[in-house]
Amino acid sequence: MKVLHINCNYTGNHVHRTMIKHLSKFGLDNYVFSPVYKCNNDFKDDKKVIVLKCFNKWDRIFFDYKSRKIRLSVINKYNLSEIDLVHAYTLFTDGNVAYKLKKLYNIPYVVAVRNTDVNTFMKYMIHLRKRGIKIMQEASAIFFLSNSYKRGVFDKYIPKKLWKELEKKVHIIPNGVDDFWLAECNTEKKDIKLSEQINVIYAGRIDKNKNIETTQKALNILREKGYKISFSVVGKIDNKKVFNKIIKYSNTYYYENKSKNELKELYRKSDIFVMPSFKETFGLVYVEAMSQGLPVIYTRNQGFDEQFEEGIVGYSVDPKNSDEIAKKILMVLQNYEYLSNNCIKMVKKFKWQTIGGKYNEIYARIAHKNY
Repeated sequence: MKVLHINCNYTGNHVHRTMIKHLSKFGLDNYVFSPVYKCNNDFKDDKKVIVLKCFNKWDRIFFDYKSRKIRLSVINKYNLSEIDLVHAYTLFTDGNVAYKLKKLYNIPYVVAVRNTDVNTFMKYMIHLRKRGIKIMQEASAIFFLSNSYKRGVFDKYIPKKLWKELEKKVHIIPNGVDDFWLAECNTEKKDIKLSEQINVIYAGRIDKNKNIETTQKALNILREKGYKISFSVVGKIDNKKVFNKIIKYSNTYYYENKSKNELKELYRKSDIFVMPSFKETFGLVYVEAMSQGLPVIYTRNQGFDEQFEEGIVGYSVDPKNSDEIAKKILMVLQNYEYLSNNCIKMVKKFKWQTIGGKYNEIYARIAHKNY
């Protein structure tokens, strides 16, 4: 089966590149088209990946004009009569191209709904909401990374009269985690003594969205109750102002970007992973931390929420509420051994082989139906 993956984020997203690699193991003939406004040559040696500058930065203001440029580039680069299925990795930028190609060439497509689709296009570009819904209606399958994300989209933006029609097409499929973390799973039982120092860790970009300072306020609440807590922050500084604020807090230790092995060791020296981001499409760092036995604190109604029932691998929180974050950290401490053991067991859910198999089954069913 020949699958054309239209992915405007391919060059900057290692997860998607890993996904294509694993999908190929199922015998799929995968072709990737990545439309960009600023090109690089990182993929010039891969004949099945085309990264093409087919619009400029200002074209993004005019949605249909930009989309037409991308569509014409796809038509120019591929013999579309040979393509069995199109996978669009975003609802609007990629999905609109897939939708138009279906109209022109009768090629079925599947589409994913991601953070930018929900928190930029759906939220602010009101004139495009009907288009997004139409793209979902014409798709053969709709992918969400979590049930909470799907529910948020349906509740806010989809007319109730269309729920039944669209629900039939929805598949909840999370991202897979790098094989390294599964191979290096920490199988040693972790324990915690409340009388000793508790080590909390965050790993990721340092910016406003990751909401690190609210975590620090929560940790200060616990310190006032007598708990000894250190806080490790690992990652690239994207916002210097945010960094300058958080580094002033006591018992905060900053580490620059680490290799996977180095990060693994930091996780093993830590007890809890906390990341109450305001917006999060998924958050693979939660899964990486889980692989090392760390219970996780994550944002309610964002991408990781409802991957598991509450209290199985950690707890969800309101990202604006430092008191709740402090309370949930205490709940982790009170149920530590149970949560930590669950994390190590449950991380297998995010194995790429399993996830790739789900996509392969859906692709095959759609392609077979189309013939």
